[in-house]
Amino acid sequence: MKLKASILDDKSVKRALVRISHEIIEKNKGIEDIVLVGVKRRGFPLAERIAQNIEFIEGIKVPVGSVDITLYRDDLTAISDKPEIKDDDIQVDVKDKKVILVDDVIYTGRTVRAAIDAVFHNGRPKMIQLAVLVDRGHRELPIRADYVGKNIPTSKSEIVSVQVAEIDKEDSVNIYEL
Repeated sequence: MKLKASILDDKSVKRALVRISHEIIEKNKGIEDIVLVGVKRRGFPLAERIAQNIEFIEGIKVPVGSVDITLYRDDLTAISDKPEIKDDDIQVDVKDKKVILVDDVIYTGRTVRAAIDAVFHNGRPKMIQLAVLVDRGHRELPIRADYVGKNIPTSKSEIVSVQVAEIDKEDSVNIYEL
Protein backbone atom coordinates (compact mmCIF):
# COMPACT_ATOMS: atom_id res chain seq x y z
CA MET A 1 0.00 0.00 0.00
CA LYS A 2 1.14 3.49 -0.81
CA LEU A 3 0.27 6.55 1.27
CA LYS A 4 -1.84 8.85 -0.86
CA ALA A 5 -2.69 11.59 1.65
CA SER A 6 -2.64 12.44 5.32
CA ILE A 7 -6.09 13.86 6.03
CA LEU A 8 -6.18 14.51 9.80
CA ASP A 9 -3.42 14.81 12.39
CA ASP A 10 -3.84 14.61 16.17
CA LYS A 11 -4.94 18.24 16.53
CA SER A 12 -7.44 17.93 13.68
CA VAL A 13 -8.92 14.77 15.22
CA LYS A 14 -9.28 16.55 18.57
CA ARG A 15 -10.98 19.57 16.94
CA ALA A 16 -13.37 17.32 15.01
CA LEU A 17 -14.38 15.46 18.18
CA VAL A 18 -14.89 18.70 20.13
CA ARG A 19 -17.09 20.02 17.29
CA ILE A 20 -19.09 16.77 17.20
CA SER A 21 -19.54 17.01 20.99
CA HIS A 22 -20.95 20.55 20.70
CA GLU A 23 -23.22 19.49 17.81
CA ILE A 24 -24.61 16.59 19.88
CA ILE A 25 -25.43 18.96 22.74
CA GLU A 26 -27.01 21.53 20.41
CA LYS A 27 -29.06 19.11 18.30
CA ASN A 28 -30.44 17.35 21.40
CA LYS A 29 -31.01 20.60 23.32
CA GLY A 30 -28.76 19.38 26.12
CA ILE A 31 -27.70 15.92 27.18
CA GLU A 32 -30.77 14.59 28.94
CA ASP A 33 -31.28 10.87 28.17
CA ILE A 34 -28.13 10.75 25.98
CA VAL A 35 -26.16 7.49 25.83
CA LEU A 36 -23.06 6.99 23.68
CA VAL A 37 -22.35 3.55 22.20
CA GLY A 38 -18.99 3.09 20.49
CA VAL A 39 -18.55 0.48 17.77
CA LYS A 40 -15.47 -1.52 18.70
CA ARG A 41 -12.64 -1.18 18.05
CA ARG A 42 -11.89 2.42 17.22
CA GLY A 43 -15.39 3.81 17.71
CA PHE A 44 -15.30 3.03 21.43
CA PRO A 45 -12.33 5.27 22.35
CA LEU A 46 -13.85 8.01 20.18
CA ALA A 47 -17.14 7.67 22.12
CA GLU A 48 -15.22 7.93 25.40
CA ARG A 49 -13.51 11.12 24.20
CA ILE A 50 -16.82 12.63 23.12
CA ALA A 51 -18.22 11.79 26.57
CA GLN A 52 -15.23 13.52 28.19
CA ASN A 53 -15.77 16.59 26.00
CA ILE A 54 -19.47 16.69 26.89
CA GLU A 55 -18.65 16.36 30.60
CA PHE A 56 -16.18 19.25 30.28
CA ILE A 57 -18.77 21.41 28.49
CA GLU A 58 -21.90 20.49 30.47
CA GLY A 59 -20.46 19.28 33.77
CA ILE A 60 -22.41 16.01 33.57
CA LYS A 61 -21.06 12.55 32.79
CA VAL A 62 -22.73 10.77 29.84
CA PRO A 63 -22.96 6.95 29.95
CA VAL A 64 -20.75 5.15 27.40
CA GLY A 65 -21.17 1.58 26.21
CA SER A 66 -19.79 -0.42 23.33
CA VAL A 67 -20.91 -2.93 20.76
CA ASP A 68 -18.61 -5.55 19.35
CA ILE A 69 -19.46 -6.76 15.88
CA THR A 70 -17.29 -9.06 13.81
CA LEU A 71 -14.66 -7.15 11.92
CA TYR A 72 -16.30 -6.00 8.74
CA ARG A 73 -14.74 -3.13 6.93
CA ASP A 74 -14.79 -3.16 3.15
CA ASP A 75 -11.84 -0.79 3.22
CA LEU A 76 -9.70 -3.33 5.11
CA THR A 77 -11.02 -6.84 4.56
CA ALA A 78 -14.35 -8.52 4.05
CA ILE A 79 -15.06 -11.53 6.23
CA SER A 80 -18.63 -11.87 5.03
CA ASP A 81 -21.36 -9.89 3.34
CA LYS A 82 -23.20 -9.64 6.65
CA PRO A 83 -21.47 -8.31 9.75
CA GLU A 84 -22.16 -10.43 12.80
CA ILE A 85 -22.57 -9.14 16.32
CA LYS A 86 -20.00 -10.81 18.57
CA ASP A 87 -21.23 -9.39 21.86
CA ASP A 88 -24.52 -7.53 21.97
CA ASP A 89 -24.35 -6.55 25.65
CA ILE A 90 -23.61 -2.86 25.32
CA GLN A 91 -23.24 -2.25 29.10
CA VAL A 92 -25.63 0.71 29.25
CA ASP A 93 -29.41 1.07 29.47
CA VAL A 94 -30.79 2.17 26.09
CA LYS A 95 -34.51 1.90 26.83
CA ASP A 96 -36.17 5.25 26.05
CA LYS A 97 -32.75 6.89 25.63
CA LYS A 98 -31.25 8.93 22.80
CA VAL A 99 -28.51 6.56 21.64
CA ILE A 100 -25.64 8.00 19.70
CA LEU A 101 -23.64 5.33 17.89
CA VAL A 102 -20.01 6.35 17.39
CA ASP A 103 -17.72 4.82 14.77
CA ASP A 104 -14.46 5.78 13.13
CA VAL A 105 -15.44 5.41 9.45
CA ILE A 106 -18.73 4.99 7.64
CA TYR A 107 -18.49 3.36 4.24
CA THR A 108 -21.19 0.95 3.02
CA GLY A 109 -23.38 1.30 6.12
CA ARG A 110 -23.42 -2.42 6.92
CA THR A 111 -21.44 -2.09 10.16
CA VAL A 112 -23.82 0.61 11.37
CA ARG A 113 -26.83 -1.54 10.52
CA ALA A 114 -25.40 -4.39 12.60
CA ALA A 115 -24.72 -2.00 15.49
CA ILE A 116 -28.32 -0.72 15.30
CA ASP A 117 -29.55 -4.32 15.53
CA ALA A 118 -27.45 -4.77 18.69
CA VAL A 119 -28.90 -1.61 20.24
CA PHE A 120 -32.47 -2.81 19.63
CA HIS A 121 -31.58 -6.19 21.09
CA ASN A 122 -30.78 -4.33 24.34
CA GLY A 123 -34.01 -2.32 24.45
CA ARG A 124 -36.06 0.17 22.50
CA PRO A 125 -34.35 3.56 22.41
CA LYS A 126 -36.19 6.83 21.94
CA MET A 127 -33.97 7.46 18.91
CA ILE A 128 -30.62 6.50 17.41
CA GLN A 129 -28.19 8.99 15.93
CA LEU A 130 -24.82 8.34 14.31
CA ALA A 131 -21.51 10.13 14.84
CA VAL A 132 -18.46 9.25 12.73
CA LEU A 133 -15.00 10.68 12.49
CA VAL A 134 -14.85 10.02 8.72
CA ASP A 135 -17.54 9.64 6.07
CA ARG A 136 -15.94 8.24 2.93
CA GLY A 137 -19.11 7.77 0.87
CA HIS A 138 -20.13 4.68 -1.19
CA ARG A 139 -23.21 3.79 0.88
CA GLU A 140 -25.02 0.56 0.05
CA LEU A 141 -27.75 1.10 2.63
CA PRO A 142 -29.92 4.17 3.31
CA ILE A 143 -27.85 5.20 6.34
CA ARG A 144 -26.31 8.62 6.95
CA ALA A 145 -24.34 10.10 9.79
CA ASP A 146 -25.87 12.88 11.90
CA TYR A 147 -22.44 14.11 13.00
CA VAL A 148 -19.34 13.91 10.78
CA GLY A 149 -15.82 14.93 11.65
CA LYS A 150 -14.63 14.97 8.04
CA ASN A 151 -16.16 14.01 4.69
CA ILE A 152 -13.49 12.37 2.54
CA PRO A 153 -14.47 11.49 -1.03
CA THR A 154 -12.67 8.26 -1.89
CA SER A 155 -12.58 5.65 -4.59
CA LYS A 156 -13.44 2.07 -3.75
CA SER A 157 -9.82 1.10 -4.38
CA GLU A 158 -8.56 3.37 -1.61
CA ILE A 159 -8.19 2.49 2.06
CA VAL A 160 -9.05 4.95 4.83
CA SER A 161 -6.92 4.23 7.89
CA VAL A 162 -7.96 5.76 11.21
CA GLN A 163 -5.45 5.58 14.04
CA VAL A 164 -6.43 6.37 17.63
CA ALA A 165 -3.94 6.89 20.44
CA GLU A 166 -5.65 4.39 22.77
CA ILE A 167 -5.01 1.54 20.29
CA ASP A 168 -2.40 2.78 17.81
CA LYS A 169 -0.36 5.23 19.96
CA GLU A 170 -1.28 8.16 17.68
CA ASP A 171 -4.28 9.98 16.25
CA SER A 172 -4.40 10.29 12.48
CA VAL A 173 -6.44 9.63 9.37
CA ASN A 174 -4.65 8.61 6.18
CA ILE A 175 -5.67 7.43 2.73
CA TYR A 176 -3.74 4.64 1.06
CA GLU A 177 -3.80 3.39 -2.53
CA LEU A 178 -3.72 -0.31 -3.20
